[in-house]
Amino acid sequence: MLLSGADIIVRTLIEQGCDVVFGYPGGQIINVYDSLYKYRDELKHVLAAHEQGATHAADGYARATGKVGVVIATSGPGATNLVTGIATAYIDSVPLVAITGNVPNSVIGTDGFQEIDITGITLPITKHNYFVSSIEDLADTIREAFRIASSGRPGPVLIDVPKDVQIAKYEYEPMPKVEKDEKSAAKDIRIQQAAECINNAEKPFIYFGGGVISAEAREEVLELAELIDAPIGCSMMGISGVPTDHPRFLGMQGMHGHYACSMSMHNADCIIALGARFNDRVTGNRAKFAKKAKIVHIDIDGAELSKTVEPAHGLRGDVKLTLQKLIPLLNKANRPEWQAVVDKFRAEEEAGLDSREGMTPRNVINTLNKYLDADTPVATDVGQHQMWSAQYLNFKNSRRFISSGGLGTMGFGLGAAIGAQLGTKQRSVLVTGDGSFGMCLNEMATAVSENLPVVILIMNNGVLGMVRQWQTLFFDKHYSNTVLDRKTDFVKLAEAFGAKASSALTLEELDAALNQAFNHDGPYLIDCAIDKDEFVLPMLPPGGSMDDIIVKIGD
Repeated sequence: MLLSGADIIVRTLIEQGCDVVFGYPGGQIINVYDSLYKYRDELKHVLAAHEQGATHAADGYARATGKVGVVIATSGPGATNLVTGIATAYIDSVPLVAITGNVPNSVIGTDGFQEIDITGITLPITKHNYFVSSIEDLADTIREAFRIASSGRPGPVLIDVPKDVQIAKYEYEPMPKVEKDEKSAAKDIRIQQAAECINNAEKPFIYFGGGVISAEAREEVLELAELIDAPIGCSMMGISGVPTDHPRFLGMQGMHGHYACSMSMHNADCIIALGARFNDRVTGNRAKFAKKAKIVHIDIDGAELSKTVEPAHGLRGDVKLTLQKLIPLLNKANRPEWQAVVDKFRAEEEAGLDSREGMTPRNVINTLNKYLDADTPVATDVGQHQMWSAQYLNFKNSRRFISSGGLGTMGFGLGAAIGAQLGTKQRSVLVTGDGSFGMCLNEMATAVSENLPVVILIMNNGVLGMVRQWQTLFFDKHYSNTVLDRKTDFVKLAEAFGAKASSALTLEELDAALNQAFNHDGPYLIDCAIDKDEFVLPMLPPGGSMDDIIVKIGD
């Protein structure tokens, strides 16, 4: 059938299984928006308040569903407003397709109104990107973008389409939904060598990241742990990869990880790393990291092997398929002495947990836990609240913790919570801080306009808590520009947007507010007051090692 380029874009998105896209219209993408109007019964478009929020929504949708998220924007500032969201998705390996309009081919290179080289700008933060100069290539380019975004290590792809290509007409032939590239396990010889290393270990530790979630390798990870009698820890990106109440799971590792997890990893003689990249927040001082351990590193991206730490065995391959080949080569083990060491770390962590009454961060998150079910997606922004969420939230199912890891994007949370809700059709939760929320609160308009059941819990301490914590510990309490002292009334602000809201000064008030929020049909905001001097602990000082871990103030 003969269709315009704009119609081809929308028809190909529908063909590829898209049910919702996020975006913001403008002059150089208006033809696509006319097409979205024509096909509105087949493809839902969610109008964001800002293109960055639209990108985070597409990101949250992708993280919560495993499908490719799609965001659409116009040229110039519309396109550049996507950059932070694309970078967030890139560093966290999230499958995303961004479609931007641009000036006509005849104007390219003349500094036309709202012309920008968005492919050049985003080249370092995309798996691939395209400038589609000819309508003949348009449909196949979109199909290839979906394949690239979702194959191997997932990531974002950008497609820039000049306006004349959107207007031109071409024969469109529907095609089947593209398949991901075929996955493969690591080489057999590598797997055999890794198996020998694991079989010779006395104190193995399983450490996994977001790659386990992408590979859907939960069952293999748990089977491996039972077989070799090993504890399990994860990076922040791995949270929800296994149930948080599993008896072998020690929680998150790293700068603000659980004490028992970090200490067990530090004392292991074999670390089996699955779909994780050993960034600086995990290793601390790399010269002192895991000096007692041989590392078996399995990752689908060979570039991650030996990039930051040198493994004894680096295996490039799909985590799930590689584990399925590795597990039959391993000996059944029982390690009571190692488990006794792990149990000792667990007891030390339990003894050091914050047991104070009142509105402590731990009590706030535990109160929220009472209202979460197995399918509730929880998004966070970035800061202290993010770390408290990572430490204390309970999860049963995968893809339910949605947070910006590698880029640490303040303002990520509300858009992501909106995308997660639309992707899963479940009530979603945003845990945020007053600093982060100030960067994304315009998306309240989106949540209200779409009448989405999103619960927003602001842990409000009146400061930029994480930076202030560093200033307290390492900068002689020089609180330079971290005391916000803003007069914003978040309850009135939410009501002005058209949402329901309440404040909470006590745990009883918080519990009552959460009860109302989880029984409300639309967005509901809770302004929850916490003290400005609450700290995220444990903490590894920047550049420090496990020998420098701070577990309480005064260490």
